[in-house]
Amino acid sequence: MSSHPDPEARPTGRGQPAGPIWMRPEPGSRRPRYTRQQIAQTALAIADAEGIHAVTMRRLAAELGAGTMTLYHYVGSKTDLVALMEDAIMGELLVPDGELPTGWRQALTAIARRTRVTFRRHPWALTGMRGTGLSPHALRHFEQSLAAVAGTGLDPAARLELIASVDNYVAGFVLKSDLEPALEAIPPDLARAAADHLDEQLATERYPHTQALLGTGDRLAALARLAAASSNDERFERGLARLLDGVALHLPRPRTKDTSDRARQHRT
Repeated sequence: MSSHPDPEARPTGRGQPAGPIWMRPEPGSRRPRYTRQQIAQTALAIADAEGIHAVTMRRLAAELGAGTMTLYHYVGSKTDLVALMEDAIMGELLVPDGELPTGWRQALTAIARRTRVTFRRHPWALTGMRGTGLSPHALRHFEQSLAAVAGTGLDPAARLELIASVDNYVAGFVLKSDLEPALEAIPPDLARAAADHLDEQLATERYPHTQALLGTGDRLAALARLAAASSNDERFERGLARLLDGVALHLPRPRTKDTSDRARQHRT
């Protein structure tokens, strides 16, 4: 997650309590014109359409039909706004109450699928979120992830490592597969230049494995056909299953009754 100076951040001063925004009550008006949830969702819509850098307090105020200074009454700074946006995204990662499977593998799969959908919906978030702390929804997501791996028999450090491994797989897949343009989307002039360059390189005979993979003829088209042999959804599910297959091989084996009996006999 990136970290950079915030030109719209207002330093916490007199009358502005320190700490993250979710630790502070909302403005005390009996009928607030805007809620934090409404503000966060409007900001997310701007970021989804134009990128996180398009989200400014001035732009957000315009979208809400408010004055910029009025908006500061609800959100004290751009830093607070980003924190609200991140918390809203973390809320989207949550599997609804009562729907998390009981088995560790099925539970991690459910969380991974939901995480992938969320970051495809907010493609800027994987590189644009700052990680401002354990917000309410982030803490709930962490608790849900811990609940998913609670039955693995792994020690605490290994449980955290497993959660991180699945998160990293999902993030990498979204960045490298879901968000990268397909070969078919490359403009024709660039595609032709790329194909010519590939042919020139393969003619040097320094890439025998690539040559064997793509054969002769239109190699860029051959590469596109190979890439289209299965969908992103199919590749995601296969990759996740293989990751969890590997995890399962290294889980502590439950002790059988026979093993326990022999252990007791040995002690006596």
